[in-house]
This record gives sequence, C-alpha cells and structure tokens, in this order.
Amino acid sequence: VQLQASGGGLVQAGGSLRLACAVSEAVFDGKTVSWYRQLPEKSRELVATIISHSTATVSSPWKGRFSISRDTTVNMMYLQMNSLKPEDSGVYRCSLIIDGKQYFGQGTQVTVSS
Repeated sequence: VQLQASGGGLVQAGGSLRLACAVSEAVFDGKTVSWYRQLPEKSRELVATIISHSTATVSSPWKGRFSISRDTTVNMMYLQMNSLKPEDSGVYRCSLIIDGKQYFGQGTQVTVSS
C-alpha cells in the first residue's frame, strides 16, 4: 500500500490549502482514512478521520476550519484547510488502515506565515 500526499506549501494566515493523498490500494471504500500532523520531536496528532463508512470527524483544534473527504472512484483523499493559522504549520501525513494495519504517506509540509 502506498500513499502519496501533495498540496502543501507556504500560505499566509487566513488562507486556504487543499491537501490531496493518492492511495494505491484498490479497495479503498469503507477503510478508515485519516490525516495527521507531525511536528518536530512531537507525537503525531490526529487532525481528521473517516472511520469506515461513518461520518467524518475533525479534532478540536481544527474543527470548523478543516474538513476531510475522499473520492473512492479515483482512490484519493483530501484535507481542505481554511482560515489557516501559524499554529497549523507542520508536516501533514495521510493514513489508511487495512486489515488492522496502518499505513502512512511521506507527508507534505504546510507553513502558515503570520
């Protein structure tokens, strides 16, 4: 299983970015997909997730500003990031769980300037 994240970059506070993650796994529908943020020397933080066929959830720091979605027809997942703040900066990694094993993409850097 391979995941390839893209869409990161440098943006001013208040701006938006849309991260995309291409998933190699053909059986994509119904799997738990998530986005995490990784900061240097810190544990990964769960940003947003879609558990199986359930509705999407976004963790508190990002609720109301970020949203997660997926398009199973093209094996893609997305993280829409609006009203970005400098504290949102970090490496964002997409994740997929198949048969109890979690896979991560390499991450894409998001930098929000004040």
